[in-house]
Amino acid sequence: MMDPADLTDCFDRDAAGLLLYARQWLDRAAAEDVVQEAFVRLMVVRQTPDNVRAWLYRATRNLAIAQWRSSKRRQRRESVAARDEPVFEEHLDHDARIASRFLNDLAHEQREVIVLRIWGQLKLAEIAGVTGLGVSSVFHHYQQGLREIRRKMRVPCQNRD
Repeated sequence: MMDPADLTDCFDRDAAGLLLYARQWLDRAAAEDVVQEAFVRLMVVRQTPDNVRAWLYRATRNLAIAQWRSSKRRQRRESVAARDEPVFEEHLDHDARIASRFLNDLAHEQREVIVLRIWGQLKLAEIAGVTGLGVSSVFHHYQQGLREIRRKMRVPCQNRD
C-alpha cells in the first residue's frame, strides 16, 4: 500500500493533469469522478506501481473510456426506447396512441416527469425525490411537456381562472 503522504503528494502533483486528460471523453463532473476513482484504486493496490504517474494515467484512461462507452450505450438505449416502444397500451383509443407518439418526442426530463405523474400517480414532491430535481423543476417539466403534447395534438390549453 502507498504511504498516505506520498499519495497526497501524488494527488497534488497529478490530479489537474489527470482531470484534463479525462475531459477528452467526459464532462467535468464525470471526469472528476474518474480521477477520484483512479486515486482510490491506487490507494488500495497491494503493490505500489513502479511508475505511479503512468499507472494513474492508464487507470484514468481506462475508467474514462469505460464511462464514456457506458454513457453512449445508455443514450442509445434511451433513444431507441423513446422511439420504438409505445408508452400507452395498444387497446387505448386513437387519441391516446397519438399522445403516445408525441410523448415519445418530448425531452427526456419532460417525458419522465409526465410518466411518473400520470401513470405512476406520484405527487410532484415524490417525483422530485425520484429524479433528484427540485419540485419547481418537476412542475416546470410537467407543464412544458403537457403544453407541447397539447400543441402537437392541436388541443387548446384550458385557462384556469
